[in-house]
Amino acid sequence: MRTAPTRSVLVALLALIAALFAPISPAQAAAVASAAGPLSAADGDADTDTRADYVIVAGVPGLRWEDLDATSTPTLWKLAEHGSIGSMSVRSAVTPTCPADGWTTLSAGNYAYRSLAANPPKVSGECPQLEQEVIRGRDKQSASLPPDEQRLVIFNNGKNPWGAVPSALPNSVRCTVAVGVGGAIAAVRPYDRVDRYEPGLPDDPAKLTDLLASCVLTVADLGTVDAKETADRKIQAAAADAQLAKLLAARPARSTVMVAGISDTSTDQRLHVAVFDGPGWDSGWLTSAGTGRNGYIQLIDLAPTILHVLGRPAPAKLFRGSVAVPADGRPADLASAIGVPAQADAQAKAQRGITGWFFGLLAVAQLALYTMLAWAMRRSYTRAGRAQKALPLPEWMRRKAPSRPEPFWTKWAEIALIASASAIPAAFAAGMAPWWRSSHAGLVFWALTVAGMVVVTLVAVLLPAYRRTLGPVGVVAGLAAAVVALDLATGARLQLNGVAGYSALEGGRYAGLGVVGLGVFISGVLLATGCLAQISPRRRRPWLIAIVGGAAVVVVGDPFLGADAGGALALTAGVCLAVAVCTGGWLTLNRVVWATVAGLAVTVVFALIDLRRPVADRGSLGRMLSQIADGTGGPTLHRLSESNITAFANTPLTLLALGSAGFVWFALLQPWGGLKRLFGVYPAVRAALTGVALATVLAGLFGGAALNVAGAAAATVVPLVALGALRVREHADDRTIAQEQEAFSGVVP
Repeated sequence: MRTAPTRSVLVALLALIAALFAPISPAQAAAVASAAGPLSAADGDADTDTRADYVIVAGVPGLRWEDLDATSTPTLWKLAEHGSIGSMSVRSAVTPTCPADGWTTLSAGNYAYRSLAANPPKVSGECPQLEQEVIRGRDKQSASLPPDEQRLVIFNNGKNPWGAVPSALPNSVRCTVAVGVGGAIAAVRPYDRVDRYEPGLPDDPAKLTDLLASCVLTVADLGTVDAKETADRKIQAAAADAQLAKLLAARPARSTVMVAGISDTSTDQRLHVAVFDGPGWDSGWLTSAGTGRNGYIQLIDLAPTILHVLGRPAPAKLFRGSVAVPADGRPADLASAIGVPAQADAQAKAQRGITGWFFGLLAVAQLALYTMLAWAMRRSYTRAGRAQKALPLPEWMRRKAPSRPEPFWTKWAEIALIASASAIPAAFAAGMAPWWRSSHAGLVFWALTVAGMVVVTLVAVLLPAYRRTLGPVGVVAGLAAAVVALDLATGARLQLNGVAGYSALEGGRYAGLGVVGLGVFISGVLLATGCLAQISPRRRRPWLIAIVGGAAVVVVGDPFLGADAGGALALTAGVCLAVAVCTGGWLTLNRVVWATVAGLAVTVVFALIDLRRPVADRGSLGRMLSQIADGTGGPTLHRLSESNITAFANTPLTLLALGSAGFVWFALLQPWGGLKRLFGVYPAVRAALTGVALATVLAGLFGGAALNVAGAAAATVVPLVALGALRVREHADDRTIAQEQEAFSGVVP
C-alpha cells in the first residue's frame, strides 16, 4: 500500500503534467498579447513576406532615438514613418561595445569583439577612435585588411565561450560592398579581402547606384554620433542623415534598408536606433524570438535577418541571433511611437545607476537588522526549567497562569521584519510610476519604494490575520507573489528596465521572469501556500501544495508568462520536496525517491514540449538539449559555468544569500532562535521553506545566476521566517508556564 507522501507526490506529478499538456488556444494567446500591450510578449508576424533582392545596412555608431527629430534628421524621420522601428541592444562579447566590436558582432551574428590581443583592452571613459587600416586593391574596387589580421581576430574569438566566428555573415553571400572603415570590418572575409570597397559614399549618383547594385549586401558606415552635448549630437546626427539621403536616392528596386546604431561610444551604455524599410516592413515595431518583446531587437539579430531577407541559408551553429520580424501595435503618430523607445532608453539608463545601490543597501540593511535581532533574541532568552516537585497552589494561581510581559522591542522588530520583506515587491511596484522621467530619478524611486513598504506593512498589521502567529507571514508572502504574477499577466512591464527586474542594455532577457522576480515568486508562492496548508486538515495539505505549486510551475515555464524553463524545473523540484514532507516527519529515502521520480518526469514533459516548438522559439532547456544532441553543448555549459562564477562574485545578492543563511544557522536554529520550535509546530511551513531553498539554488545554477535567485528569495522569506520564529519563541514561554502550573497543581487544564 502506498504511503500518504507517495500518493501526494503522484498527485503533484499528475497535476503538473495535466497543466503542462493543457493546450493554449489562439484566443487565449491573443488575449495575453493584447493585455500586455505593444511592448509586451512578442506577437510578430513571422508569415509576413519580407524578402528582397538587396539589403543595405546603414550603421551609425552611437545613434539614439533622442537624436532624431523631423527638422534636423528629416530623412531618418521619414524612413521611420514608413518602416518598422525598435530599440536595439548592442551587447557584444565585451563591455562596452565600442564601434570596432559592434561591426565585428554584426559580421559574426554572435557576441564578438575585435582585438589583435588575446585579451581585449579595458575601456574606461570614451571608446577609442576607429583606426582600422584598409588597403585598396589594384583593381580600385576591392580592398583588404593587413595580412592575417582577420584570421587573428577569428582565432581570438574562437576562445570566446559564445563560439563567435567573425566573417560568418559575408561568407554567407556571394558578394558584399563595404563603405567606410566600419563597413570594411563587417564585410571582410576570413582571408582579409573586401569584395568591393569605397572609403565613403560617391558623390556621383550614377556611380553610387552602380555600387549599390553590384552586390546583394552593402554595409555602409555613415559616421559616428559620440558628442556629449545635445547640440553637437544633433550636428553629427544631421551629417549621418545627409549621408543616408544619398544612399536612399540610389537604392536599387526591391531593396531593404536597415539603419542601426551599431555600438556604444563610451562606457555609458544605451539602447540604440533600429529602423527597417523595405518590403514587409510597414509602420510597425521590430521584434525577434531572441527578445520576445515588441519594439526590441539585438545587434546579433541583424545577420540572420539579412540572410532571411535575401533568401540565403544561415550558417549552421554559428549565429546566436534570431530573425527579426515586423509586429503591429505601433502608434500612428511617429512622435508618440519614437517616444516609447526613447523612454525605454531613459529608463534603462536610470535603472543602471540605481540597481547596484538598491541591492547593496538592501543587503546591508537586512544583515544589520539580523545582527540586532540575533543579539536581542539571545539576550532576552530564558532557559525553561523543569519542576522537580509538585507543590500545592492556591486556587487563584491554578485558575490563571502567570505570564511574563512581552519585551518592548518585539513589536518594533515585527514591523521592521515585515517592511524588510516587502522591499523588493515595493521596488517592483515603484515601476508603475514613471520615476525615471524626474530630474531626481533616484530620490523619486526611493520615495515610491518606501511608500510601498509602508503600505504593505500597514496592510499586514491591520488585517485580522495579524493576530495569528503565521498571519503576517502568509499575507506578506502572498502579496509578494501576487505582485510578480500580476506583472507577468500584464506583460512583465515592471521587470523590463525596472530596478528589481532586468535591463535591456544587458541583452540577457527582455520578457518573462528575471532573476529577482523568480526568487520572489518562488519564495512567495511556496511560503504562502505552506501557511495556508498549515491551517488545512493534515490529509489535504499535499493536495493543496501540489495544486498551487503546479499552477506556479506553469506560470514560470509558460512562454507567454514566465518563459523560464530552467526556473520551472527548479520549482518542480521544490514543490515535489515540499509535498513529500508537508505532513511532518523526516525526509526518508522513500520520500526522496518518489520526489526525484516526480521531478524527473516533469523535466521530461518540459523537454518534450520545448523540443516540439520551432527552433527559433525554443527555451533554454530545448536549446541545450538540441546542442547536446548535435555535439555543440560544450560551449553552452562553459558559458553557464562562467556566468555562475561571475554572478557569484559580482552582486550584492550573493552576500545577502550567504548572510541570511548564516543568520538562520547561527541564530534562528539555536535553542534561543525559535525556528526549531516553529518547524515542530508548523510542519507545512518547514516543508515550504525546504522547497524554497532547493528550488532557488537550482534555479540560480540552471540560469547562470549562482546564488542571485536564492538571494532575492532570502530577502523576502528570511525576514518572514524570523518573524514567525520570534512569535513562536515568545509564545513558548506562556506554554512552559502553563506546563509548570500543571505539574505543581496536578490539575489538567
